Amino acid sequence: MVSLGIRIAGFGGQGVILAGMVIGKAASIHDGRFATLTQSFGPEARGSACSAQLIVSDEPILYPYLTQPDILVVMSQEAHTRFGSDLKPGGMLLYEQDLIHLDNTTQGIRQYGIPATRFAEELGRKLVLNMVMVGFVTALAGLATPQAVRKAIADSVPKGTEKLNLAAFEKGLEFGQSLLSAPNVESGFSQAAFCGGRV
Repeated sequence: MVSLGIRIAGFGGQGVILAGMVIGKAASIHDGRFATLTQSFGPEARGSACSAQLIVSDEPILYPYLTQPDILVVMSQEAHTRFGSDLKPGGMLLYEQDLIHLDNTTQGIRQYGIPATRFAEELGRKLVLNMVMVGFVTALAGLATPQAVRKAIADSVPKGTEKLNLAAFEKGLEFGQSLLSAPNVESGFSQAAFCGGRV
């Protein structure tokens, strides 16, 4: 049985919770797995720290709370400072490389950065950086198949923004896949291992 925990963290207004909801919906509704999502917010709606904790499993999940994630996705420096030490040994750190400075390298942690905000701005809307990160997570972590995530995005984003959000997802997916094709880079949580080889 495979069970993976992921924490997505950033600040209010970055779409952190929606990113977690999309991945969870993709894994559970469209890929037929089990998923739980818990959320944490700061006192202010925008600008304060927030996080989404997601567990995806092939079997029913008995305890929905996450303490040590296998995968940590950080979209702000504060999120990295606050949650970086919680990552499980041998885990994976995915980060917004233009917003986060990694001051030290933890032994055994796989670290992959993406200029998600820059990609979102190139698409014309900074707010879709969360879907860029969802694409990046899909490529590197394999929690859900790309097709399932596309369906979840179309089901979850505001009407009229589907095309933009899907374009952002594809941008992150392609960037992540390009990293995987580089020498000496492997995901460790591959789609073949977790998603039964389906793409």
